Amino acid sequence: MAAKKAKKAKKAAKKKVAKKKTAKKAKKKVAKKKVAKKATKKKAAKKTAKKAKKKAAKKTVKKAKKAAKKAAKKPAKKAKKKGKRKPNAAFMRALQPDAALAAVVGTKKLPRTQITKKIWEYIKRRGLQDKVNRRQINADDNLKKVFNGKKSVSMFEMTKLVNKHIIVD
Repeated sequence: MAAKKAKKAKKAAKKKVAKKKTAKKAKKKVAKKKVAKKATKKKAAKKTAKKAKKKAAKKTVKKAKKAAKKAAKKPAKKAKKKGKRKPNAAFMRALQPDAALAAVVGTKKLPRTQITKKIWEYIKRRGLQDKVNRRQINADDNLKKVFNGKKSVSMFEMTKLVNKHIIVD
């Protein structure tokens, strides 16, 4: 009887091993099928993307052809000549600087643009621009009068202060 039990146990063990092997094979097949499905999905996606690109290309070609037809129907426009740009009359009007500003830019009547240019020449010639913060202008005696007694002024504030020293006719 012990021999029969041993034989049955061996058979049962063999069946378990066989079941495990078949289960592994089945899992591998399922995994292969999943990979195959993914690959087919990717291929299908690529095909649809190619089709979409072709359609878009056809549409752009059609639009280009339509635009070419419209352009052919319309008479050609003459190209405008681009000459020198004309300055704004308000900037070019000669203005008289007052006594404080005249010490920096001179006593002649000058356009606003030239007054600003001369002030910057004065600042650079005398090295009045701050070494660290280049936007700040350190005033000397002549510029202090223009800057209403301030020792240091930003370049943006400078134009506002200079405008107060221009006499408009």
